[in-house]
Amino acid sequence: MDPMKAQQLAAELEVEMMADMYNRMTNACHRKCVPPHYKEAELSKGEAVCLDRCVAKYLDLHERLGRKLTELSVQDEEMMRKAAVSTG
Repeated sequence: MDPMKAQQLAAELEVEMMADMYNRMTNACHRKCVPPHYKEAELSKGEAVCLDRCVAKYLDLHERLGRKLTELSVQDEEMMRKAAVSTG
């Protein structure tokens, strides 16, 4: 595959994944923090605080999971490389 095309595909995939994460976060935090029947047009202080905390936790967890998955991927690559060397 052409390197420029691969880079463009990776960028598009990253944007799609970020949009998906944003949508999931929005839905999860909205369900958790905002009652289904609105009483006011503006968020209450409690709702706003809940949303702030929910988003912060969601992003923190997303970052931690990303680091762990990267770590596991590196370990898998090392194991496969060692297996290839020992069989070759």
